[in-house]
Amino acid sequence: MTTQTIMVGRDIERSLHRISLEVVERNHGVADLSIIGIHTGGVYLAQRIRQYIEEREDAVLPSGTLDITLYRDDWSLISQNPVVKKSDIGFLLEDKCVVLVDDVIFTGRTIRAAMDAIMDYGRPLSIQLAVLIDRGGRELPIQPDYVGMSVSALAKERVDVLLAEKDGEDAVILTKR
Repeated sequence: MTTQTIMVGRDIERSLHRISLEVVERNHGVADLSIIGIHTGGVYLAQRIRQYIEEREDAVLPSGTLDITLYRDDWSLISQNPVVKKSDIGFLLEDKCVVLVDDVIFTGRTIRAAMDAIMDYGRPLSIQLAVLIDRGGRELPIQPDYVGMSVSALAKERVDVLLAEKDGEDAVILTKR
């Protein structure tokens, strides 16, 4: 097994700053914008993106967290006792442009589950997707609107996003088996 560091802290920060600017530009400001992070890695990235936007735009954005465990089509294959985290969306989604944030997109199944979960909270004006890493390999026709880095990774390779909030450092590691 070999590992390769493909992003370090400054690369991640640069990508998140760029994504933040692209979100504001595409939405013509922040008037109807909200940010929701998908547990676990997406929550920390969403917090950073929201902070960058709020500082730059001198605004406060509605934000939340989303657990999609029970919405997955494969949860019973992963574990008979899934660990369910807390979803926290304390604002109305109607007339909001929701930016879903996740760390890595691969098959698209997590995002499909997240969209199903979002609809249980209300019907937003639009749902956009921001990811730090797009590793390709889609099984569903889902594409991110904002991408930090695209990586060609084989199905047997792993892409791990380490974040200071939970891992003590920021890095993206590609592991080849």
